[in-house]
Amino acid sequence: MTARRKAFTVAALGLAPLALAGLATAPASAHGSMTDPVSRVSACFAEGPENPRSAACKAAIAAGGTQAFYDWNEVNIANAAGNHQQLIPDGKLCSAGRDKYKGLDLPRADWPSSPMSAGNRTFTYKATAPHKGSFELYLTKDGYDPAKPLTWSDLEEKPFAKVTDPKLENGAYVFNGIVPKKSGRHLIYSIWQRSDSPEAFYTCSDVVFGKDNGGGAPAPTASAPTEEEIEEGAEQSTVDHEGHGGDGPDDGNGAGSGKDDAAQGGEGGGNAPEANAAAEPAEADGAGAGSAPAAGSDNLAKTGGDSSTPYLAVGGAAALAIGAAALFGTARRRAVSAGGGRHAR
Repeated sequence: MTARRKAFTVAALGLAPLALAGLATAPASAHGSMTDPVSRVSACFAEGPENPRSAACKAAIAAGGTQAFYDWNEVNIANAAGNHQQLIPDGKLCSAGRDKYKGLDLPRADWPSSPMSAGNRTFTYKATAPHKGSFELYLTKDGYDPAKPLTWSDLEEKPFAKVTDPKLENGAYVFNGIVPKKSGRHLIYSIWQRSDSPEAFYTCSDVVFGKDNGGGAPAPTASAPTEEEIEEGAEQSTVDHEGHGGDGPDDGNGAGSGKDDAAQGGEGGGNAPEANAAAEPAEADGAGAGSAPAAGSDNLAKTGGDSSTPYLAVGGAAALAIGAAALFGTARRRAVSAGGGRHAR
């Protein structure tokens, strides 16, 4: 091999890893969960996945295992794009249709709960990887029965709180909402739809208005995980808390945006990428409200990139790979020509 051919070969091969690295950048993940009022997954993580205190958390961990609670900040669908009702079946709202989190769907009246009252209230959503997007909070209707599986029809038609790009304080989104008057035990369902990606996150927070727990036995008060608990639990988590990576397609149902940002479809809600890649975004109305990213929008994610970034990264990386191959082919032809039609040695 001539010196010239060696040089071009090295150049072409050197560009290939860069192309692959570019492909691996799409898309980034956000992570988080409601901490005031405390979500089910946050409450059970705070109790300790290995030795939970409450009967409900014990049952949830028995049903789905401990890993789901170490991965408390990734109850998500990577390719939701606002199509929440279409992707998440009744009875699986709290798990977002992911088998990994099925313990969160257990219908029972003793989930650790937060006290709630009507009127203006501040809500807190812990963001271990913050991104721009919209939050919608739904409250269950009068007559809600926590002993039955949660369905979309159990939620009020429209959110009582809706905010876009709320302020970030000490690693958590903080925003206000006016809570309607209720009594007894209810549930607040949150949807965090990113604006820089189709990814969405979901939480179920059990709340009690007044002292009446809906006729059931008093439930324990939910506690949010502390920063120390979050840091310690991160060692057991398969989710990258910086948001660029996470656990892989662990359950075949979720769109586990996880450490490889893979979106895997499955029977748990039918959120297969091929089924939704071309889906039109739902209108922001009712329980299925959300917002899909618009190509070329300037909604920048907190950790970088607008909505077109993943696609540009893929396209640019692919072009780089093709260019590298073409460069190698050109170098080879020139080497042959320089040798008078003979293969260069």
